[in-house]
Amino acid sequence: MTFEYGYIGLLLASFLAATLLPVASELLLTGMLALGFDPIFCIGVATLGNTLGTWFNYGIGYLGNPKWLEKVGAKPAAIERWQAQIQRFGSSMALLCWLPLIGDIIGIALGFFRAPLVPTFLFMALGKFLRYLLVWVAYSLW
Repeated sequence: MTFEYGYIGLLLASFLAATLLPVASELLLTGMLALGFDPIFCIGVATLGNTLGTWFNYGIGYLGNPKWLEKVGAKPAAIERWQAQIQRFGSSMALLCWLPLIGDIIGIALGFFRAPLVPTFLFMALGKFLRYLLVWVAYSLW
């Protein structure tokens, strides 16, 4: 039963880490690996939680209106730059959603500017998976 709670905790922490909340899911993942949890299952759970959190960010952006950004002080030139970047690189920008701080903004911007749903979500999931795989490799080498 304790193991199930660990995986549920990792899922929740990974989800929250993908939002603007300051949660370090990598630390929990590393701790669970040190305690003998199944590494493959841990990577899968962390990837799922973090990907769902990024999809949530995309949804927040999708519900928004880019014109609202001007009301909160964003300059039209900056909004146009973001939109141009998303139009230029498209869904592949979602690979960068794993980056601390800016990754959350990228996820929201992808939703704001209506990046294609399926490829965006696939790139998000791939980026998150590679992130947690790297954490496992680093832990294993340590």
